Amino acid sequence: MKNNIAVITGGASGIGKSLCYRYGRAGYKICIGDIEEPALAKTVAELAKEEISAYSYTLDVSSSSSMENFTQSVLEDVGTPGIVCLNAGVGAGGPIDTTEIKDWEWVLAVNLWGVIFGVRNFLPILKEANEGHIVFTSSIAGHLSYPGMGPYNASKHAVLTIAETLYFELEQINSDVGVSALCPGLVRTGILESDRNRQEKYRVPALQQDEQGEQGEDRKELIQEIYANSLSPDVVADLVFDAVEAKKFYIFTDNAHHDHMRIRHQRIESGNNPSLDGDLIDHIAAGVNEREK
Repeated sequence: MKNNIAVITGGASGIGKSLCYRYGRAGYKICIGDIEEPALAKTVAELAKEEISAYSYTLDVSSSSSMENFTQSVLEDVGTPGIVCLNAGVGAGGPIDTTEIKDWEWVLAVNLWGVIFGVRNFLPILKEANEGHIVFTSSIAGHLSYPGMGPYNASKHAVLTIAETLYFELEQINSDVGVSALCPGLVRTGILESDRNRQEKYRVPALQQDEQGEQGEDRKELIQEIYANSLSPDVVADLVFDAVEAKKFYIFTDNAHHDHMRIRHQRIESGNNPSLDGDLIDHIAAGVNEREK
C-alpha cells in the first residue's frame, strides 16, 4: 500500500488487537478505535514496546458522530489509510421469543450500524485515492443460522451482504479499492464478555437478566470452556494480512463449518426446509474438534 496506515475498530482486544500487531510489524502506522479506554491505552503501550507507531481514539462505532470524529482525527493526525478493518463487534442472544429488545438494539447498533458508519466515512476517502482495502468482520454466523444467536446471526448476515454488494459496486467502476469479508469460526476472543462495554442506553434491567435463569448461565459456562480451546486471534490476523495482499474476498479461518454451509446451499437450491442436526453447543464442539484433528 502507498498509504501504510491501518485503521482498526475494536482494536484493543481479540482479533482487532492481533491485527494491530500484524500490520504494525509490517511497518504500518496503526490507528485504533475502541470504546474500552483502559484496554485501548494498554494496547498502545504494548505496541510501543515493539516500536510500533500507534494512535488511540475512543470510539463508539454505534454513534454516527463518534465515527465521523474518529475519521477526521485519523486524517488530521496520521493521513489517508490504506487498510480499514471494520472489526468491532459484540455478542448477545438466546431464544428469539425471549431475547430482549435492548439486546437486539445493542448488537445491531454495534455490529451492523458500526459497519455502515465506518463505510460511510472511510469509503469515499479510499475511492478518491483509488487505493486501499476494507476488511469487514462478518462471521461463520453470516453464512449459517445457529439457534440461540438471533441478533448476532442477523447482524453478521447483514455485514456479509454489505461487503459483497460493495465488492460488486467497486468492480463495476473498475476501482482499485479492495474488499474482504472475514468469516471466522471459533476464535479465542473476549466476545462472550462483550457486555462489559455495553452502553447504558442498551442495558437490560437486572430484574430481566435474573429471569433468564440458571440454564442460560450453565450454557454460557460450557461455551466459554469451548472458546478457551479455540483458534488464536494471531492466526486470524495472519490470514487477513495474506488475504488482503492477494485481494481475496472470503477469508475463512477453518473448514469445520463448510459441510454445514454446503448442506444449507443444497437445501436452498432444492427448496427443501432448513436442517441443522443437534443444537448450538454440539456444533461449536464439533467445530473445535474438527480443527484440532
